[in-house]
Amino acid sequence: MESSRTYRVAGMTCGHCRTAVAGEVGAIPGVRAVEVDLAAGRIRVVGHDVADEQVVAAVAAAGYEVLR
Repeated sequence: MESSRTYRVAGMTCGHCRTAVAGEVGAIPGVRAVEVDLAAGRIRVVGHDVADEQVVAAVAAAGYEVLR
């Protein structure tokens, strides 16, 4: 079943940030879409069987931090 989750991400401020985060998170198996809202500091991840830990690790690989 497809699901959608929203995460708050610290430090995203520009187009490069959007591209970096969307690229890393979008590479997770099962992710169908990644929406990055720079103004709100949030990402929305849509996909199948995507674990929070995978998203946190991908955001970290892009150089940012998921806020909890």
